[in-house]
Amino acid sequence: MQDCSISTTDLACRRGDSVLFRGVELELQSGDALQVTGTNGIGKTSLMRILAGLLRPFDGAVSAKGTLAMIDERPALDPQLPLQKALQFWGGLDGCNNVQQNCDVMGLGELLDVPFRYLSTGQRKRAAFVRMLNQGANIWLLDEPLNGLDGDGIAKVEALIALHCGGGGICVVASHQPIDLPDAKVLALRDYAA
Repeated sequence: MQDCSISTTDLACRRGDSVLFRGVELELQSGDALQVTGTNGIGKTSLMRILAGLLRPFDGAVSAKGTLAMIDERPALDPQLPLQKALQFWGGLDGCNNVQQNCDVMGLGELLDVPFRYLSTGQRKRAAFVRMLNQGANIWLLDEPLNGLDGDGIAKVEALIALHCGGGGICVVASHQPIDLPDAKVLALRDYAA
């Protein structure tokens, strides 16, 4: 995996008339993991969206070297299509030809003919991870990645993150749930509350 990095300078976020946080500084290099913690509504998802370039910061800047992929509560897979076809659509755009292998890794190999809309919450989350694996991105932004997963799913996600960071990738996880991240730094958003 090529070298990658992501950093912020004096980052601030506003929602409506309220500033959620300000002064967030972070610097992550290849192999780093970061857990962003905080209560509901403190701005974890907003921070992730800013890092992904989906939301403009109120103040400050983000700099990233490498490709980014994000998982949140919206997996963007066509609910009408069977899982395999929904994933192959994105795989084709991402130049990925190992959809089946990634489905097997996430324990979805036997569900390829099931329409996405019929999958459970945990199965949908696993499918989102397959889509992310298909992208081959250096920097993973994971917003509440354990929601809906059972013990086996959590173990798979934690193993994937360890493998990704061990191979030189970066992982940023925003979660109020405990997660085993390799040598993770912690960013407590309450420390930056405005």
